[in-house]
Amino acid sequence: MLRQDLCWQAVTKRDHAQDGRFYFGVVTTGVYCNPSCPARRAKRENVRFYETPEAAEHDGLRACLRCRPGTQPGDDPRAKRIQAVVEYIEHHSQGKLTLDSLARIAGLSPFHLQRKFKASVGVSPRQYLDACRLRAFKSELRSGEGLLESVWAAGFGSTSRVYERGGSKLGLTPSQYRSGAEAVEISYLTMSTRLDLLMIAATDRGLCFVQFGENEAAMEEALRKEYPKASLRRVRETEAGQLQAWAGTIRDYLNGKQPDLSLPADIRATAFQTRVWNFLRSIPSGEVRSYAAVAAGMGQPQAVRAVASACARNPVALLIPCHRVIRGTGDPGGYRWGLERKQALLEMERERAAPNRG
Repeated sequence: MLRQDLCWQAVTKRDHAQDGRFYFGVVTTGVYCNPSCPARRAKRENVRFYETPEAAEHDGLRACLRCRPGTQPGDDPRAKRIQAVVEYIEHHSQGKLTLDSLARIAGLSPFHLQRKFKASVGVSPRQYLDACRLRAFKSELRSGEGLLESVWAAGFGSTSRVYERGGSKLGLTPSQYRSGAEAVEISYLTMSTRLDLLMIAATDRGLCFVQFGENEAAMEEALRKEYPKASLRRVRETEAGQLQAWAGTIRDYLNGKQPDLSLPADIRATAFQTRVWNFLRSIPSGEVRSYAAVAAGMGQPQAVRAVASACARNPVALLIPCHRVIRGTGDPGGYRWGLERKQALLEMERERAAPNRG
Protein backbone atom coordinates (compact mmCIF):
# COMPACT_ATOMS: atom_id res chain seq x y z
CA MET A 1 0.00 0.00 0.00
CA LEU A 2 1.18 3.49 -0.81
CA ARG A 3 1.73 5.93 2.03
CA GLN A 4 -0.41 8.89 0.95
CA ASP A 5 1.49 11.43 3.07
CA LEU A 6 4.91 10.34 1.77
CA CYS A 7 3.67 10.29 -1.82
CA TRP A 8 2.32 13.83 -1.52
CA GLN A 9 5.58 14.98 0.03
CA ALA A 10 7.50 13.52 -2.93
CA VAL A 11 5.15 15.29 -5.37
CA THR A 12 5.53 18.66 -3.63
CA LYS A 13 9.33 18.22 -3.75
CA ARG A 14 9.21 16.97 -7.38
CA ASP A 15 11.47 14.16 -6.21
CA HIS A 16 13.16 12.46 -9.20
CA ALA A 17 14.26 9.59 -6.97
CA GLN A 18 10.60 8.49 -6.65
CA ASP A 19 9.94 8.33 -10.40
CA GLY A 20 8.79 4.83 -11.31
CA ARG A 21 7.96 3.94 -7.71
CA PHE A 22 4.48 5.45 -7.92
CA TYR A 23 2.41 7.83 -10.04
CA PHE A 24 -0.06 10.55 -9.20
CA GLY A 25 -3.19 11.45 -11.10
CA VAL A 26 -5.11 14.71 -11.18
CA VAL A 27 -8.84 14.10 -11.48
CA THR A 28 -9.62 17.63 -12.67
CA THR A 29 -7.32 17.34 -15.71
CA GLY A 30 -7.59 13.59 -16.33
CA VAL A 31 -3.79 13.22 -16.43
CA TYR A 32 -1.34 11.07 -14.43
CA CYS A 33 2.33 11.97 -13.93
CA ASN A 34 5.68 11.08 -12.42
CA PRO A 35 6.35 12.59 -8.97
CA SER A 36 8.97 14.90 -10.53
CA CYS A 37 6.67 16.32 -13.21
CA PRO A 38 7.44 20.05 -13.69
CA ALA A 39 3.81 20.92 -14.48
CA ARG A 40 1.94 23.26 -12.17
CA ARG A 41 1.15 21.48 -8.90
CA ALA A 42 -2.49 20.51 -8.42
CA LYS A 43 -4.49 20.89 -5.21
CA ARG A 44 -4.14 17.99 -2.82
CA GLU A 45 -7.84 17.18 -2.85
CA ASN A 46 -7.69 16.59 -6.62
CA VAL A 47 -4.72 14.19 -6.51
CA ARG A 48 -4.81 10.38 -6.43
CA PHE A 49 -1.86 7.99 -6.15
CA TYR A 50 -1.23 4.80 -8.12
CA GLU A 51 1.32 2.02 -7.98
CA THR A 52 1.33 1.45 -11.76
CA PRO A 53 0.41 3.34 -14.96
CA GLU A 54 -2.17 0.63 -15.66
CA ALA A 55 -3.98 1.42 -12.41
CA ALA A 56 -4.14 5.11 -13.33
CA GLU A 57 -5.39 4.34 -16.83
CA HIS A 58 -8.01 2.00 -15.36
CA ASP A 59 -9.42 5.09 -13.62
CA GLY A 60 -9.67 6.83 -16.99
CA LEU A 61 -6.50 8.95 -16.75
CA ARG A 62 -4.04 9.50 -19.61
CA ALA A 63 -0.26 9.85 -19.46
CA CYS A 64 1.18 13.35 -19.11
CA LEU A 65 2.86 14.55 -22.30
CA ARG A 66 5.51 16.49 -20.36
CA CYS A 67 6.96 13.88 -18.01
CA ARG A 68 5.83 10.76 -19.97
CA PRO A 69 5.19 8.47 -16.97
CA GLY A 70 5.72 4.77 -17.51
CA THR A 71 8.44 5.21 -20.12
CA GLN A 72 12.11 4.57 -19.53
CA PRO A 73 14.27 7.70 -19.86
CA GLY A 74 16.01 6.20 -22.86
CA ASP A 75 12.65 5.62 -24.57
CA ASP A 76 11.66 9.27 -24.46
CA PRO A 77 11.94 10.57 -28.05
CA ARG A 78 12.72 14.07 -26.79
CA ALA A 79 15.60 12.76 -24.68
CA LYS A 80 16.84 10.76 -27.68
CA ARG A 81 16.87 13.91 -29.81
CA ILE A 82 18.98 15.76 -27.29
CA GLN A 83 21.26 12.74 -26.85
CA ALA A 84 21.75 12.62 -30.63
CA VAL A 85 22.86 16.26 -30.58
CA VAL A 86 25.21 15.60 -27.63
CA GLU A 87 26.84 12.69 -29.48
CA TYR A 88 27.09 14.70 -32.72
CA ILE A 89 28.85 17.57 -30.91
CA GLU A 90 31.28 15.16 -29.24
CA HIS A 91 32.22 13.53 -32.56
CA HIS A 92 32.33 16.73 -34.65
CA SER A 93 33.62 19.32 -32.19
CA GLN A 94 36.58 20.12 -34.44
CA GLY A 95 34.28 21.26 -37.25
CA LYS A 96 32.11 24.31 -37.67
CA LEU A 97 28.84 23.75 -35.83
CA THR A 98 25.96 26.20 -35.69
CA LEU A 99 22.77 26.20 -33.69
CA ASP A 100 20.79 25.90 -36.94
CA SER A 101 22.70 22.80 -38.05
CA LEU A 102 22.27 21.16 -34.64
CA ALA A 103 18.56 22.04 -34.65
CA ARG A 104 18.14 20.19 -37.94
CA ILE A 105 19.72 17.07 -36.41
CA ALA A 106 17.29 17.24 -33.49
CA GLY A 107 14.30 18.05 -35.66
CA LEU A 108 13.57 21.10 -33.53
CA SER A 109 13.62 24.82 -34.03
CA PRO A 110 16.82 26.56 -32.86
CA PHE A 111 14.84 28.20 -30.04
CA HIS A 112 13.41 24.92 -28.75
CA LEU A 113 16.73 23.10 -29.10
CA GLN A 114 18.48 25.78 -27.04
CA ARG A 115 15.86 25.55 -24.30
CA LYS A 116 15.53 21.74 -24.21
CA PHE A 117 19.29 21.15 -24.48
CA LYS A 118 20.03 23.39 -21.51
CA ALA A 119 17.21 21.84 -19.46
CA SER A 120 18.58 18.34 -20.13
CA VAL A 121 22.35 18.86 -20.17
CA GLY A 122 22.67 21.87 -17.89
CA VAL A 123 24.56 24.06 -20.37
CA SER A 124 23.82 25.51 -23.80
CA PRO A 125 24.94 23.76 -27.02
CA ARG A 126 27.67 26.41 -27.43
CA GLN A 127 28.95 25.87 -23.90
CA TYR A 128 28.98 22.11 -24.40
CA LEU A 129 30.86 22.49 -27.69
CA ASP A 130 33.42 24.69 -25.93
CA ALA A 131 33.83 22.06 -23.20
CA CYS A 132 34.47 19.35 -25.82
CA ARG A 133 37.02 21.51 -27.59
CA LEU A 134 38.75 22.34 -24.33
CA ARG A 135 39.00 18.66 -23.50
CA ALA A 136 40.60 17.99 -26.89
CA PHE A 137 42.85 21.04 -26.50
CA LYS A 138 44.14 19.91 -23.10
CA SER A 139 44.73 16.41 -24.46
CA GLU A 140 46.83 17.85 -27.30
CA LEU A 141 48.86 19.94 -24.88
CA ARG A 142 49.52 16.98 -22.60
CA SER A 143 50.68 14.90 -25.57
CA GLY A 144 53.40 17.45 -26.31
CA GLU A 145 51.90 19.32 -29.26
CA GLY A 146 52.69 23.01 -29.65
CA LEU A 147 50.21 25.68 -28.64
CA LEU A 148 49.14 26.63 -32.18
CA GLU A 149 48.91 23.01 -33.30
CA SER A 150 46.75 22.21 -30.27
CA VAL A 151 44.50 25.20 -30.94
CA TRP A 152 43.77 24.12 -34.51
CA ALA A 153 43.48 20.42 -33.70
CA ALA A 154 40.84 21.14 -31.07
CA GLY A 155 38.71 23.21 -33.44
CA PHE A 156 39.43 26.70 -32.10
CA GLY A 157 40.01 29.29 -34.78
CA SER A 158 42.69 31.19 -32.87
CA THR A 159 44.51 31.33 -29.55
CA SER A 160 42.29 34.23 -28.50
CA ARG A 161 39.31 31.88 -28.73
CA VAL A 162 40.95 29.55 -26.24
CA TYR A 163 41.39 32.38 -23.74
CA GLU A 164 37.92 33.78 -24.47
CA ARG A 165 36.03 30.46 -24.33
CA GLY A 166 38.31 28.58 -21.98
CA GLY A 167 38.63 31.10 -19.16
CA SER A 168 36.84 29.61 -16.19
CA LYS A 169 36.83 26.00 -17.46
CA LEU A 170 40.51 25.70 -18.21
CA GLY A 171 41.16 27.77 -15.13
CA LEU A 172 44.78 28.41 -16.02
CA THR A 173 46.06 29.85 -19.26
CA PRO A 174 47.04 27.23 -21.89
CA SER A 175 50.76 27.58 -21.25
CA GLN A 176 50.22 27.44 -17.48
CA TYR A 177 48.09 24.33 -17.76
CA ARG A 178 50.70 22.59 -19.90
CA SER A 179 53.42 23.36 -17.37
CA GLY A 180 51.45 22.01 -14.38
CA ALA A 181 50.39 25.48 -13.14
CA GLU A 182 53.95 26.79 -13.14
CA ALA A 183 54.20 30.38 -11.88
CA VAL A 184 50.53 30.39 -10.85
CA GLU A 185 49.99 31.58 -7.29
CA ILE A 186 47.49 29.59 -5.24
CA SER A 187 46.57 30.77 -1.76
CA TYR A 188 45.28 28.28 0.76
CA LEU A 189 44.19 28.03 4.37
CA THR A 190 42.96 25.39 6.77
CA MET A 191 39.93 25.95 8.95
CA SER A 192 38.23 23.97 11.71
CA THR A 193 34.58 23.14 11.06
CA ARG A 194 31.86 21.02 12.62
CA LEU A 195 32.88 18.28 10.18
CA ASP A 196 36.61 18.36 11.00
CA LEU A 197 39.38 20.22 9.16
CA LEU A 198 38.65 21.83 5.80
CA MET A 199 41.30 23.12 3.43
CA ILE A 200 40.35 25.65 0.76
CA ALA A 201 42.61 27.01 -1.96
CA ALA A 202 42.06 29.49 -4.76
CA THR A 203 43.62 31.17 -7.75
CA ASP A 204 42.69 34.75 -8.56
CA ARG A 205 39.70 33.34 -10.50
CA GLY A 206 38.04 31.23 -7.84
CA LEU A 207 38.25 28.24 -5.52
CA CYS A 208 40.23 25.35 -6.97
CA PHE A 209 40.45 23.03 -3.96
CA VAL A 210 37.92 22.48 -1.15
CA GLN A 211 38.48 19.25 0.75
CA PHE A 212 37.88 17.76 4.19
CA GLY A 213 40.52 15.85 6.11
CA GLU A 214 41.81 14.94 9.52
CA ASN A 215 45.46 15.63 8.77
CA GLU A 216 46.65 19.02 7.55
CA ALA A 217 49.88 17.62 6.14
CA ALA A 218 47.99 15.07 4.02
CA MET A 219 45.72 17.76 2.62
CA GLU A 220 48.71 19.93 1.71
CA GLU A 221 50.25 16.96 -0.07
CA ALA A 222 47.02 16.44 -2.04
CA LEU A 223 47.02 20.13 -3.02
CA ARG A 224 50.64 19.96 -4.20
CA LYS A 225 49.90 16.81 -6.19
CA GLU A 226 47.02 18.55 -7.94
CA TYR A 227 49.11 21.64 -8.78
CA PRO A 228 52.72 20.37 -8.75
CA LYS A 229 54.40 23.50 -10.13
CA ALA A 230 52.19 26.19 -8.66
CA SER A 231 53.45 28.69 -6.13
CA LEU A 232 51.51 27.80 -3.00
CA ARG A 233 51.04 30.48 -0.38
CA ARG A 234 49.62 29.65 3.02
CA VAL A 235 47.52 32.40 4.60
CA ARG A 236 45.97 32.71 8.01
CA GLU A 237 42.21 32.63 8.43
CA THR A 238 42.45 35.76 10.56
CA GLU A 239 43.98 37.81 7.72
CA ALA A 240 41.81 40.00 5.51
CA GLY A 241 41.31 38.95 1.90
CA GLN A 242 39.03 37.28 -0.64
CA LEU A 243 39.99 33.75 0.40
CA GLN A 244 39.11 34.52 4.02
CA ALA A 245 35.77 35.97 2.88
CA TRP A 246 34.99 32.76 1.00
CA ALA A 247 36.03 30.78 4.09
CA GLY A 248 33.54 32.79 6.14
CA THR A 249 30.74 32.02 3.68
CA ILE A 250 31.54 28.31 3.84
CA ARG A 251 31.60 28.40 7.64
CA ASP A 252 28.21 30.14 7.70
CA TYR A 253 26.84 27.43 5.39
CA LEU A 254 28.12 24.64 7.64
CA ASN A 255 26.71 26.40 10.70
CA GLY A 256 23.25 26.70 9.15
CA LYS A 257 23.42 30.45 8.54
CA GLN A 258 23.77 30.22 4.76
CA PRO A 259 21.12 28.29 2.74
CA ASP A 260 23.43 27.31 -0.09
CA LEU A 261 26.80 28.05 -1.66
CA SER A 262 27.27 30.01 -4.86
CA LEU A 263 30.98 30.75 -4.94
CA PRO A 264 33.24 30.98 -8.01
CA ALA A 265 35.16 27.80 -8.85
CA ASP A 266 38.33 27.55 -10.92
CA ILE A 267 38.53 23.83 -11.72
CA ARG A 268 39.48 21.58 -14.60
CA ALA A 269 36.88 19.18 -15.98
CA THR A 270 36.09 16.98 -18.95
CA ALA A 271 32.94 17.71 -20.94
CA PHE A 272 31.10 14.89 -19.18
CA GLN A 273 32.21 16.02 -15.73
CA THR A 274 31.02 19.53 -16.58
CA ARG A 275 27.57 18.18 -17.37
CA VAL A 276 27.39 16.10 -14.19
CA TRP A 277 28.64 18.88 -11.93
CA ASN A 278 26.25 21.43 -13.45
CA PHE A 279 23.38 19.02 -12.85
CA LEU A 280 24.43 18.51 -9.23
CA ARG A 281 24.45 22.25 -8.61
CA SER A 282 20.80 22.34 -9.76
CA ILE A 283 19.69 19.95 -6.97
CA PRO A 284 18.03 22.08 -4.25
CA SER A 285 19.46 22.01 -0.75
CA GLY A 286 17.58 19.48 1.37
CA GLU A 287 16.85 17.19 -1.58
CA VAL A 288 18.67 14.20 -3.04
CA ARG A 289 18.82 12.40 -6.40
CA SER A 290 19.90 8.87 -7.20
CA TYR A 291 22.87 8.24 -9.50
CA ALA A 292 20.38 6.78 -12.00
CA ALA A 293 18.18 9.90 -11.78
CA VAL A 294 21.18 12.14 -12.50
CA ALA A 295 22.15 10.03 -15.51
CA ALA A 296 18.57 10.02 -16.78
CA GLY A 297 18.22 13.76 -16.19
CA MET A 298 21.29 14.31 -18.37
CA GLY A 299 19.77 12.20 -21.15
CA GLN A 300 22.25 9.33 -20.65
CA PRO A 301 20.41 6.72 -18.53
CA GLN A 302 23.15 4.11 -19.10
CA ALA A 303 25.89 6.35 -17.67
CA VAL A 304 25.22 5.61 -13.99
CA ARG A 305 28.77 4.43 -13.25
CA ALA A 306 30.25 7.38 -15.11
CA VAL A 307 28.11 9.72 -13.00
CA ALA A 308 29.38 8.03 -9.84
CA SER A 309 32.96 8.42 -11.09
CA ALA A 310 32.43 12.15 -11.78
CA CYS A 311 31.07 12.58 -8.24
CA ALA A 312 34.14 10.83 -6.83
CA ARG A 313 36.47 13.18 -8.74
CA ASN A 314 34.83 16.36 -7.48
CA PRO A 315 37.71 18.60 -6.26
CA VAL A 316 35.56 21.19 -4.46
CA ALA A 317 33.43 19.70 -1.69
CA LEU A 318 30.21 21.60 -0.90
CA LEU A 319 30.49 23.91 -3.94
CA ILE A 320 29.57 20.97 -6.16
CA PRO A 321 27.13 19.12 -3.86
CA CYS A 322 27.98 15.51 -4.73
CA HIS A 323 26.75 14.61 -1.24
CA ARG A 324 23.19 15.05 -2.58
CA VAL A 325 23.53 11.97 -4.81
CA ILE A 326 22.57 8.62 -3.28
CA ARG A 327 21.82 5.10 -4.45
CA GLY A 328 18.42 4.26 -5.89
CA THR A 329 17.72 2.03 -2.89
CA GLY A 330 17.88 5.02 -0.59
CA ASP A 331 21.28 3.98 0.76
CA PRO A 332 23.59 7.02 0.99
CA GLY A 333 26.29 5.31 -1.10
CA GLY A 334 29.88 6.50 -1.06
CA TYR A 335 31.47 9.88 -0.48
CA ARG A 336 35.02 10.98 -1.18
CA TRP A 337 35.34 12.58 2.24
CA GLY A 338 33.68 9.90 4.33
CA LEU A 339 30.16 8.54 4.73
CA GLU A 340 29.69 10.14 8.15
CA ARG A 341 30.31 13.59 6.70
CA LYS A 342 27.88 12.89 3.87
CA GLN A 343 25.14 11.85 6.26
CA ALA A 344 25.82 14.88 8.46
CA LEU A 345 25.56 17.24 5.49
CA LEU A 346 22.30 15.69 4.30
CA GLU A 347 20.78 15.83 7.77
CA MET A 348 21.87 19.44 8.19
CA GLU A 349 20.29 20.44 4.86
CA ARG A 350 17.07 18.52 5.57
CA GLU A 351 16.67 20.24 8.93
CA ARG A 352 17.32 23.64 7.37
CA ALA A 353 14.80 23.02 4.58
CA ALA A 354 12.08 21.63 6.89
CA PRO A 355 10.74 25.01 8.18
CA ASN A 356 10.43 26.28 4.60
CA ARG A 357 8.37 23.25 3.63
CA GLY A 358 6.03 23.78 6.51
